[in-house]
Amino acid sequence: MDLSNARWRKSTRSGTSSGECVEVADNLTGVVAVRDSKDLTGPVLAFDPAAWRSFVASAKRH
Repeated sequence: MDLSNARWRKSTRSGTSSGECVEVADNLTGVVAVRDSKDLTGPVLAFDPAAWRSFVASAKRH
């Protein structure tokens, strides 16, 4: 997966203290990438955009 053009943004649901942050790159074609902001070179989770939208919608309901 090529992440060279990823525009990472911190999730609005991330905590403001103690580094509990998730970053999302949703500007990529065909994939939404998610990573831990404390480990910028660490693993990245990749989601199909429809699956990501479903996850976010579900999280907002709970």
